[in-house]
Amino acid sequence: MTDDQGNATVRAVSIWTSLEPASTTVDAGSSTTVTLRLRNTGDVVEEYRIVPVGDPALWVRVEPPALKLFPGTTGSVELTFSPPRSPDATAGPNPYGVQIIPTEHPEATTVPEGNLTITPFTDIRAELLPPTCRGRFRGRPTLAVDNLGNVPLTASIAGRENGNQLSFDIRPSNLQIQPGRAAFCKVRVKPNRIMWSGQKENRPFKIALQRSGAEPELVDGTYLQLTLCPGGPSGCSVSR
Repeated sequence: MTDDQGNATVRAVSIWTSLEPASTTVDAGSSTTVTLRLRNTGDVVEEYRIVPVGDPALWVRVEPPALKLFPGTTGSVELTFSPPRSPDATAGPNPYGVQIIPTEHPEATTVPEGNLTITPFTDIRAELLPPTCRGRFRGRPTLAVDNLGNVPLTASIAGRENGNQLSFDIRPSNLQIQPGRAAFCKVRVKPNRIMWSGQKENRPFKIALQRSGAEPELVDGTYLQLTLCPGGPSGCSVSR
């Protein structure tokens, strides 16, 4: 570019930015808004594209996605973060950046940085497979545990029942599960008394997942105890 006398001139491209607030906290499943303020401190009209980067960029809505500013003027962009209530929204600090790309002079791109802290939540899904097991000497269900929260799950596993009719052997008896992962425990349910004859009996029980400082998660199960001699002495069986 030249001036009226034919001399070459250089037009300055410059921008001032501010994230307000630079650090914010949000619950997974909720939203929070950060304001990006821009001021064109150069001497040319410029349009800026706004491109968030980093993991929180997966959950952000930018309004408007581009901003045109005259020299000496200020504008703002709203960044609305909506992390899902899922293991993907990792609890704790999640740094991010915002690329501000001048359309006419992309080499002058700047990237202010912010931090989005996501609060922890726990979501456990557990079930016995099958929920009803049957046998004369033992039952062998499997406990499946899914960690659908955004923090690691640590829990001890134990069997519970009323009447001292059953014993439990659970392996492993302690679990550590990362967010979005699952684990399986082998459960052995054993009657404390063999039934030689008579009718089969339903014996309800519960498997308890105990986390430190929390109420236990209880999973219902039933052991259907079969008699050893369902048809009397002539029908006696020792099959396990």
